[in-house]
Formats: sequence, C-alpha cells, structure tokens
Amino acid sequence: MTLNRRDLLVHAAGLAASAGVPLAAQAQGGAAANWPRGPVRIIVPNVPGGALDMTARLLESELGKVWKTPIVVEFKPGAGTITGTDVLAKSPPDGHTLGILAVGSLAIQPALRKDMPFDPQRDLSGMLLVLGNILLAASPKLGVNNLAELIAYGKANKGKLTYATAGAGSSMHLAGEQINLLTGIEMTHIPYKGAGGAYGDVFENRVNLIIDPLFSTMPHVKNGRLKPIAVMSAKRDPSAPEIGAAGEVFADFDFSSNTGLGMPRGTPREIVNKIVTDVNQVIRSEALAPRLKEAGLIVTGSTPEQFDEYMRRSTKYFAEIVAKAKVTI
Repeated sequence: MTLNRRDLLVHAAGLAASAGVPLAAQAQGGAAANWPRGPVRIIVPNVPGGALDMTARLLESELGKVWKTPIVVEFKPGAGTITGTDVLAKSPPDGHTLGILAVGSLAIQPALRKDMPFDPQRDLSGMLLVLGNILLAASPKLGVNNLAELIAYGKANKGKLTYATAGAGSSMHLAGEQINLLTGIEMTHIPYKGAGGAYGDVFENRVNLIIDPLFSTMPHVKNGRLKPIAVMSAKRDPSAPEIGAAGEVFADFDFSSNTGLGMPRGTPREIVNKIVTDVNQVIRSEALAPRLKEAGLIVTGSTPEQFDEYMRRSTKYFAEIVAKAKVTI
C-alpha cells in the first residue's frame, strides 16, 4: 500500500485547524455573506443507525446553533450509499444541501460499478470529518486469538474460512480481500444487508469472522461473544490499545473507515470555505469532540484540497485491490 491514510488524516487535521482563520476571513464576503438563506439539509445515504447517522445527528445539534437556521437530516438509503450520494451530487450547488459521505465506499465504487450515476471526484467537494477503525473479530469457537494464529489456521485450512461484512464493496470487504492477497488463505466473503444479521451467525461460528466498525463490535468483545483478532489499520486504536493492528503484521496496511461531509462540486468557494471552517471548529468543540471520542471516532477534519487528494489516492489504491482480487458485486 502506498499511502498511510491514518497519518495523512492526522496531518490533515493539523493543517485544517491552522487553516481555520484564513478560511473564515475569505468567507466573509461574496456568496457567503448571505448564506444560509434558509434550512440546510444533511443527507444520510444509509438507514438510521450506525456511524453515518450518528455523525449527522451530532452535526445537526451544533451547526444549527452556529448557522442560526434549522438543520434537517434526511435518510436516502440504497445501493451501498450510492442512491443518497447521487441525490447530493445532483442537488443545487448553493450550500443548502450537504451529505454525510462514506468516503471509503466512494473511493471503491468506481472500480466495481460500470453504471455509476455520478463521478465522486468530478461531482463532489467536501472535507474529511472523522476516522473510525474497523475490527476483524472471530467466533470464540474458532479457537484463534490473533492475526498470526488466524493466518496459520487459514493456511492449514485453505479456503475454509468465512468472513462477514455489512455488504459488498465496502472498505471492510476489501480489507478481507487484501488479507487474502497477502496470505493466500482464501477466506470467503459473506455479505449481509447490514451487519446486524451477521453477528448471531458469527457468535455461533456459522460464519467464522466479521469485519465491522470497532465501536459496533467492542460490546460483543467485552461480553465474550467475539474474540478480537486485529484492528484493520496501520496502528492500534487508542480506545482499545490491547488489540493488535494489522499494520504490525503487514507493512502499510490501513483500512480505517473514513467519514466526510460533502456538497455538490459547483458550490461557490466562499460558501465551501465557510462550511468547512465552521464544521472544523464544531467537531473540535467541547460540545462535540468528547462525544465523538466516546463513540470511538477520531476527529480529523480537513480542507477541500486534502479531501480531493485523499479521494484520488484512495481510488487508485482500491482499484488495484479490486483488480487483483477480482472483486465483484
């Protein structure tokens, strides 16, 4: 892997924080002077519940105070977040329609779909918000305790391991495929329509493993129904430092799950600057930062330029995995 997304995002966070004053200064005139002119909607391209919904709700509670206008959260699920994100991409570029972005999925989808209704890099602008680690966990009945033991088991039982995710074409799915490429253990992917239905099967070892957000999986680890194998990132997660990271076994392995805030690409730059500046401040505020940390999310923030660079590099990297692993949906 040619980029370490965690280090890129941490670097972006520092730059975004220092960029706040000049962006705010730029945003005082022009189109931003009369924005917002009414309610601002935030599209969530998924069903209620989960990290995207939670992030939208937290922003809703604080941005309404900053912008002194109602913030309306709308759910537009479907097609692995594509349906709702398409609504966002085709909305009027006036700053009154924003959307929570599953950034990892957006960087993967162009390599999987020939019928993408929009081009994420051409049609969307945005910023990175938070990073959430994902966890590879096993049924205790499988009898493995860490990634090294899992690889040894997989080599001795080639092609017999199965792993569940919330759906095909996600960063969780590709994390499993990258482990296959690096080890040759040939785990079989079992996609579910949401991770809720997968957990019971993994508890009972009907499916051996699950890859899902850390904050969703940890309650089951703590009650003994799952065995943590590795965080799918370059470094250990600060909220669970006792769990090893895949990056300790594989160089440059990093499948952290990134969430962003997007808007149509044609939105006037002055409005984009104001939105980005305000959101960067809100996610670091005393009101929001502790709540995000409690949820197991790491605040990153970014400028639009850093978001664009992240999308370009991630799209290229994920396309290589899709091609090598022959991933289809």
